[in-house]
Amino acid sequence: MAKAAFKMPEDFLLKLSRLGEKTDEIIPKVLEAGGDVVEAKVKSNLQAVIGSGTKEESRSTGELLSALGVSSARQDKDGNFTVKVGFSEPRPDGKSNAMIAGVLEYGKSGQPPKPFLKPAKSASKSACVDAMIAAFEKEVENI
Repeated sequence: MAKAAFKMPEDFLLKLSRLGEKTDEIIPKVLEAGGDVVEAKVKSNLQAVIGSGTKEESRSTGELLSALGVSSARQDKDGNFTVKVGFSEPRPDGKSNAMIAGVLEYGKSGQPPKPFLKPAKSASKSACVDAMIAAFEKEVENI
C-alpha cells in the first residue's frame, strides 16, 4: 500500500495545542476531511488509468475502484493519529487489491506502469491541507 506523510504547519500545531482535552475529538475529524480529498483524487486518477493504453479490450470489473476508501482515524502506539487511503481486502476472486494496485502503479513484465497513487499524492497535497485547516477552524468555532 502506498504511504503518504504530510507535515502540518507550525501555526496549525500551535492552535491545536491550545484546545486541551478536545484535541482527541477534533483531530480525527480534521484528518478524515483531508483523507476524503486525497481519496477523491486517487479515485479520479485510478478511473483514468484503468483500461487505458491496452492492446486488448479492458477486463476491468470495477472491484478495485469500489474497494478504494479511507480508514477511520486511529491512534498508533506513539500517540500519532493516522488516516489511510487504500483498498479493502479481500476480493471475491482471491487476489489482493493491493497487489493489483501495485501492478497498475509500477507495471510488470509486458505491462507498462500507469501511476495513479504518486501523482494523486502530489496533486492533492495543498487541497488536503486546505480541507484540514477548514475542518479544524470549523471545529474550533464550535467550541
